[in-house]
This record gives sequence, C-alpha cells and structure tokens, in this order.
Amino acid sequence: MAPQSVILITGCSSGIGAALAEEFHERGHRVYATARRPESLAALAARGIRTLALDVTDPDSIAAAAAALAQETGRLDMLVNNAGYGLYGAVVDLSTDALRQQFDTNVIAPVQVARVFLPLMLPQRRGRIVNIGSVSGILTTPFAGAYCASKAALHALSDAMRMELAPFGIEVVTVQPGSVASNIGETGTSNAALPADSIFTPLAKYIRGRAVASQKGAMPARDFARQVATAVLADSAPVIVRGGPHSFRLPFLERWLPKRMLDRMLSKMFGLDRLHRVDSSR
Repeated sequence: MAPQSVILITGCSSGIGAALAEEFHERGHRVYATARRPESLAALAARGIRTLALDVTDPDSIAAAAAALAQETGRLDMLVNNAGYGLYGAVVDLSTDALRQQFDTNVIAPVQVARVFLPLMLPQRRGRIVNIGSVSGILTTPFAGAYCASKAALHALSDAMRMELAPFGIEVVTVQPGSVASNIGETGTSNAALPADSIFTPLAKYIRGRAVASQKGAMPARDFARQVATAVLADSAPVIVRGGPHSFRLPFLERWLPKRMLDRMLSKMFGLDRLHRVDSSR
C-alpha cells in the first residue's frame, strides 16, 4: 500500500471500526471514519480523523459519501466494510423483517458500498477491499443462525469478488475475527428474538447467552486492529486474516469433527439437550 493511503471504514462508532480508524490514523494514513450517526464519531474527529455520515443500507447516503470522498481526494486505496450487527434467536422465531434486515446490513450493504466506491479505485489499477466477516460464518451455532448465515454469505461473496476484481488490480481480503471486544453483546441482546409463544422459551438464558458469548475473554479491539492493520497494509496481503480467541479453534472443529458429534457438543452447550429431555418426559 502507498505510504499515505486513503482508507474509508464503515461502522466506526465503536468496536473494531473505531479501533481500525485509530490504528490506520496513527500509522500516517488518511482515514475516513464513517457511521450512520455522525455524532458517534466525535472522539475520532477530536483525534484528527476525518469523519463522514454513511448509512450502509441507504443508497442515497452511500452515494453522498462517495461523492464527498471523490471531491476531497479523487481516489480511494482501501475500503473496509466493517458495519454490521448480530441477530440472535432460534431460526423459526425470526420474523421476515428481522431476517431481511440482517441480510440487508451484513450481506447486501457491503456489496453495494463496494460497487459505489469502486470507481475511485479503478483508475489507479490498485486498491483493497477488506470485508469484515466472522468465524461465526464458518462454524454455525444454535440461536445465531441468521448472523452465521449472513457472515457465511459475505465470505462467499468476498471469494467471488476477489477473483472477479483481480484483473483490475483490486484485491479483496476477508477478515474473520474470533472473540473481539465490542458492543455486540449489548446490541445482540436487544436483537434476540424470543416471541411469547416460542417453543424455545425454556432456553431464554441460553439465547441471551449466545448474544454475549463472543465477549467472554475477548481480545481488546485495539490489539485486534493492530494485527489486522499490519496484515492488510502489507505489500502482499493474505486472502484471509484471523485473530482473537477461537479464531482458529472454531474453524478447526468445523473442518475435522464429524457433524453429528459437533451437533451434540453444541446442543449441550446451548441447552438443547435439556429441552429434549423435558419433551421426552411428558
């Protein structure tokens, strides 16, 4: 990457996005931190980081941010698609609107943002698109099916984009964090689906527990950002970047454990074996 690259990051109000903005800024790059609510970026702006309003699910907002960047810099060296959130709950308890919003934000938005900002990379025949996925997109767990599916879909789209954009000098890197400190626990708990008539009501504590599971023993976001920045700024960036607790263990389990053994292990972890015993006793 250029000594002073122009880098735009989505979802910088907290967590990984904010930490990446700080890390790239400290390394001397021209960073544009974005978020749906510009006021949430005040701390980054105070450090001299440029900020822009950007709602990744709003086409007009995406276009306006791209136009502002084009006017100020005329180019973009790296786009980091970080904005996203977790929806939790049993799959059959998820409403159509909730499921659609999960995929709109975590899957469709990164592609649309990349499509609109790509013209700022193409003239220089080089650039990088960094999509923030998750190890949850590799190993699916109960009560996180929508989130896991959205990240798996993003991984697949990233693979296709990597091959399709390579002839134009654009590299695509997929970041798959393990447990990294963020506010996903707070937002995940508020986004946990448990209708009053749910057959999973006896497992309410496990559903809430899944929403905050990634925050147990989590790596500080700034430490993770340091690892990611080093990898994605390298002259030859890896195709996949992993970091944080469980980022290697979970893919290992998914690859090598027999499916039914893995099912039993995860079912016990999330209380589904207890539900089976309750039903059997009736």
